Amino acid sequence: MIFYVCLTSQLFRAMKVFNIIFCFLFIVFAGLQYNDPDPYVWMPIYLFSAVCCGMAARQRFYPRLYLTGIAVYFVYAIYLFFTKDGVADWVSQHQAENIAQTMKAEKPWIEDTREFFGLFICIVALGINYFYAKKKTSHEKAGY
Repeated sequence: MIFYVCLTSQLFRAMKVFNIIFCFLFIVFAGLQYNDPDPYVWMPIYLFSAVCCGMAARQRFYPRLYLTGIAVYFVYAIYLFFTKDGVADWVSQHQAENIAQTMKAEKPWIEDTREFFGLFICIVALGINYFYAKKKTSHEKAGY
């Protein structure tokens, strides 16, 4: 039991730090979208993830909200993967050429590929919070 309490407090602190860092990063990512061709799409995507991480840092977990975000992001990521000049084209036709050389997306597949990986980061962050919230809820119900 003591081991579980120690492990839980360490995990609690790690998750708090994780969520503070990702909340900050997602706010920065949203700000960087200001000059993007479609900021009205990407600012809300990153701000939603920032809000979810911010609430999780304050121990407010909403698993259904995480699943909704993950589902929406996943559908959009699939679209970006298979669209013309998307990630699949980048890998197959352009030999996974460097997409981070400059900030300006000079080739059409660069924008979609970067957006795909941005969605992937959001999905991972929300997924980690989802599984932590479910684990926390199950342990609270068990009386730990």
